Amino acid sequence: MTDIAVVGFAQAPHVRETTGTTNGVEMLVPCFQELYAELGITKSDIGFWCSGSSDYLAGRSFSFISAIDSIGAVPPINESHVEMDAAWALYEAWVKIMTGEVDTALVYGFGKSSAGNLRQILAMQTDPYLVAPLWPDSVSMAGLQARLGLESGKWTAEEMAQIAQRSRAAAKSNPNAQIFGDVDIEALLASEYVADPLRAHDCAPITDGAAAIILARGDRARELCERPAWITGIEHRIDSPVIGSRDLTVSPSTAAAARAATGGDVSNIDVAELHAPFTHQEIILREAIGLTDATTINPSGGPLTGNPMFSGGLERIGHAARKIMSGDAQRTLAHATSGPVLQQNLVAVMEGRNN
Repeated sequence: MTDIAVVGFAQAPHVRETTGTTNGVEMLVPCFQELYAELGITKSDIGFWCSGSSDYLAGRSFSFISAIDSIGAVPPINESHVEMDAAWALYEAWVKIMTGEVDTALVYGFGKSSAGNLRQILAMQTDPYLVAPLWPDSVSMAGLQARLGLESGKWTAEEMAQIAQRSRAAAKSNPNAQIFGDVDIEALLASEYVADPLRAHDCAPITDGAAAIILARGDRARELCERPAWITGIEHRIDSPVIGSRDLTVSPSTAAAARAATGGDVSNIDVAELHAPFTHQEIILREAIGLTDATTINPSGGPLTGNPMFSGGLERIGHAARKIMSGDAQRTLAHATSGPVLQQNLVAVMEGRNN
């Protein structure tokens, strides 16, 4: 298989609301400039561009076209787009490099979640015939999922609060985190419900943000990065969009994607970045992937400390890759999700090697 690696990662700060337009240009330009400077390249060195965003979130058709202003009109580019989290744009870019057509790709995602009612907008991701007409909001659907797990004894409110506590503590070392700090579990459990049984700490905050990753293959990756994060496995699977037709307390698609990406071996995963926008979903993902206590989960703080729509999953890949590029880990795993209550899931595994 062609050797392809993550060689650069940059992200915009996670904030509750940004000023300016909804096309992402203001957030993306600094990310691109950071990557160019870090790797010593220009946009002319990029063979393929692929982005992830949503017209529903931006509120206008072909919103991603406006974001291309952040790239520039000259020279002409080879570009594509996915209408979902940019982790899937990374998958498309990975395939593009695998074909041998290009040696490098820049993947980016952006979303201005504060521009509208996110809970309502995300109802548009549900089954358009049986679910979307009911306009179930995303937090309420996750609340149903959490309640099923609580009633079946798969997790407790205390375990959910512990995940929030750990995530916020880890985020203290992430300068781009939106929420961070030490919190008391009893105080968390005494807070009001947002959508019973979910409290505010159980839900990822509304976040504006953007992120970008550069992929390269073979010798080009070694030229650009001292310690590339080589992608040794990547796969995505999907469960039914009809939430009443599946057991919401498990994630078969994550399990299948993880088996394909890891080869069934998760024993030596040093770090896992899991895209769990709700505390209880981290429990579901850990079980589906088969992670043990030996793996550090979301050292970046994860989506519970900042979850920009359509770049949150890409950030998980970026943070997992950064651990390898810095030499802090040898084998990492990244997960991304899209759609209602863990409907679509992607798993990528990366490793460090001696050049």
